[in-house]
Amino acid sequence: MTKADLVAAIEKQANITHKQAEAVVNIAFDAMIKSLYDDERIEIRGFGSFANRNYKAYEGRNPKTGKIVKVPPKKVPFFKVGKELKEQVDAGKDKYVIREA
Repeated sequence: MTKADLVAAIEKQANITHKQAEAVVNIAFDAMIKSLYDDERIEIRGFGSFANRNYKAYEGRNPKTGKIVKVPPKKVPFFKVGKELKEQVDAGKDKYVIREA
């Protein structure tokens, strides 16, 4: 699913305009990005959680030249799937129920 697919699904299910659905998606994504930028954890019960993983600086190697390069410290967003989502995906689409708004 792409962002455009998500906008279209919200537009259809919530019976709102395309611009409104796009605004909803952008607001949600912006809020999530800001939370991760501020090093906050995001938990969506029944779906999963997002948190940053912090990596220390290290010396790596350029695979093409073999030259040693310094890799700076970084933080990378990580998603951990929730139990309910894991069970729904495992059960297959026959058992998945779309919730009404």
